[in-house]
Parts: sequence; C-alpha cells; structure tokens
Amino acid sequence: MTIDLRSDTVTKPTQAMLDAMMQAQVGDDVFREDDTVNRLETRIAEMFGKENALFFPSGTMANQTAIKLHTQPGEQVICDKYAHIYNYESGGASFNSGVSCRLIDGDRGMFNAKQVLHAINPNDYYYSRTSLVAIENTTNKGGGACWDFNEILEIRKVCNANKLGFHLDGARLWHALVAKSETTRQYGEVFDTISICLSKGLGCPVGSVLVGDSKIMQDAIRIRKLFGGNMRQAGYLAAAGLYALDNHIDRLSDDHKKAKDIGATLSGLSMVKTVEPVETNIVIFEMNDDINTVAFIEKLYQNDIKIISMGGGKLRIVTHLDYTNDMHKFVLQQLKKLNITNS
Repeated sequence: MTIDLRSDTVTKPTQAMLDAMMQAQVGDDVFREDDTVNRLETRIAEMFGKENALFFPSGTMANQTAIKLHTQPGEQVICDKYAHIYNYESGGASFNSGVSCRLIDGDRGMFNAKQVLHAINPNDYYYSRTSLVAIENTTNKGGGACWDFNEILEIRKVCNANKLGFHLDGARLWHALVAKSETTRQYGEVFDTISICLSKGLGCPVGSVLVGDSKIMQDAIRIRKLFGGNMRQAGYLAAAGLYALDNHIDRLSDDHKKAKDIGATLSGLSMVKTVEPVETNIVIFEMNDDINTVAFIEKLYQNDIKIISMGGGKLRIVTHLDYTNDMHKFVLQQLKKLNITNS
C-alpha cells in the first residue's frame, strides 16, 4: 500500500460520492440543461452571496477566465511572487490574456495593502495599466498559510480607490475557512471574482467553480468555450461537488491536525533545517545542506511514502481525505527512523 502525500489532488471518490454521482440527473450543459450542474452553480453562488457561478473542469481554467474578465491585453496584474497564477499556470496570463504580472515579494505568498499601493503603475501612457489584484488563499508555495482577513479588507480599499478588480484564487479556501472559522459570505462581500476548487481537499475527481456578480461574469461562459472548457453531461462531476459540500468540509480539520503532527515530527529531526509554520494541510520543509534531498525522497518511497520536491531545496507533504489514521502513524514512525547519510 502506497501512502501518497504529494498533493490533496490524489484522492479518489468515496463509495458514497460515487453513488451520488451515479444517481445524478444530467443533461447537455452546453445548452445549460444539466440540472445537477445548475444546482451546484446556484448553491455555490448563494454560499458566497454572488449572482452567478460557472462550473469549470479545472481551477487553472477558472483563474484564467477571471483574469481575462478583469483585464485587457497590455495591462498588468498584481500578485505575489509565489502566486499559482504566475508559477503554475503555464504562462497563461500572458498567453491567454496578454497581460503581465507585477510580482510582490510577500511573506509566504501574502502581502499587505501598502505593498499593493506601491505596485500600482502611474497613469502615464508609457506604463502598463494596472487593472487587477489577485491573491491566493491558502497559499500553496507559502505552505498552506491563511491570509489575515483584516489585511484583505485593507487591500479591498486600495482596489476601490484605484478602480482595480480583486480576484481570489481559492483553490484551498475551504481549508482557510475551517482553520480560521470564517465564512463564504465574508469572502463574497470582498472579492469581485472567486475561483473555488472541489478536487483539492474536498475529494472530488474534477472541478472548480468561478463566482461573481452578473456584470463581471456575463462573458465567463464565452471565455470558457474559447478555452475549450464546455462540457456536456457534466452533472456526474457536479454531483460529486454537491456531495462534498455536504460531507467533506468539516472534516478538513482532521487533515490540518495530521499536517501539524508531521510538522512537529520533522522539526525534531536533526537532518531537517527548517519547517514552515503549519496552519492547514500543507507542510513545507528544507533539509540540512549536507543531506541529499533526492536520497531522502527515495528512502521514503522505498517505505511506500510519496512526497514531492518544490524546487529550491523545499519539500512538500500534503494531507488529505485518503490519508488514514493508520497511515499517519506509519508515516510518523518512518520519519523518526530515517537516517540519510551524506552524499
């Protein structure tokens, strides 16, 4: 039995989720006739207090659609240097929307309103026009860190004063909501658009949803089509999302606890240099300079444990729905037993 801790996207649907999927009432979503997709979109829009929601096959496509809705070619998006839209979406911001990214050197993927203000370009014609601020919550490369909501409110004020759009890449927003006892309505009131992932943390096989008010979302379905994202009987996938919303959110606190256990264990190993603070389900750590990280990963793999390198000497462990209590005990034991020699 392999214990896969590379990401929370490696989970497989539970039997109960599969049952819900097989019972879905479906239709042709291109004609907007899939009842289950429509129910999922309506439900998530209502959760965030937004007028519209649209189901997407991936979070990347939802984010890329949001960028295109907010910008015109030649404009600029402000985001953190660790942002998913900059690092992990294949240069889509420039390719799909013709925009550049103004990178902020934040703290674990997060920045403050003052930094946003300083990053806005002057109005002179020879500057790229700043049109959008995008943040990510929780931050992936920041180790699952959660934003301070008060800082988000301050950034909103800057956006209002400078007529900028405000987008949230909420790939793991569910984790932040559980960790900080916040609500979907809070976020819906602040952001113009929010992408919500159903396959990270919630255990769905596929799917993200983009929410926003009717004016900003009026071309979303056209852009989804342009990106090749229209689906037909997508209700089987949407049914997984509906099931997850009912059954898989509260349990995220279990993933957070396991991640904190792993972080504490790693902190006690002499071969580990640093462990980022663990708030949710992601653990990012670095080995000592004299430790071969490739050998460390291989040693874990030999013991049926998979983790991932993030580059720059950083390693990542992500807890999730399929990571059981017995697996957790085994992983903690193996971490304590490891003895990697210099190479």
